[in-house]
Amino acid sequence: MMDIELPVLYSSRLILRLAKPQDISAILRYYQDNRAHLEPFEPQRDRGFYSEIYWDWVVRDRMADFWADRSLKLFLFHQNSPQTIVGSVNFSDFIRGIAQSCILGYSLAYNEQGKGYMTEALEVAIAYIFEELNFHRVMAAYMPHNRRSGNVLRRLGFKVEGYAYDYLMIQDVWQDHILTSLINENWQAKQL
Repeated sequence: MMDIELPVLYSSRLILRLAKPQDISAILRYYQDNRAHLEPFEPQRDRGFYSEIYWDWVVRDRMADFWADRSLKLFLFHQNSPQTIVGSVNFSDFIRGIAQSCILGYSLAYNEQGKGYMTEALEVAIAYIFEELNFHRVMAAYMPHNRRSGNVLRRLGFKVEGYAYDYLMIQDVWQDHILTSLINENWQAKQL
């Protein structure tokens, strides 16, 4: 990848960063504590998802994917409790060349809903994606009944581009999604 340091981003209340091996217990706690809340919106989990062995591999793989310019998957930590994970922001499927785009996904702990954390985190993360990684387009999709997610995207300026029937398999059921995107109006080609 380009000459760039691992990102550690700060909002007014949060720290956004890639996970490290020492974060695995906090990651497991986040996903176990929020399992009932998150599962209705996410794909079926791998069998070992809730194990340290699985996350040891995933943490290393996510770091390699960032360096290879394939994805940026961040966890959200409270600034006043930096060992506590409250959510995640994932930019995946990096496409360079003529597209310069990626796909956004995110999650937030059940007990942190309604506090503005996700809007705050995404403002900082998208600024990094646009300004430092130089993407032109960020795409996000949400299920029509997930109004909270739709509201977050609208607040951030995402525009609805369409409705995709049976778009993603969520918990073994094909689910419709509303497709949105945000364009980097200040994008410029990088000089080699």
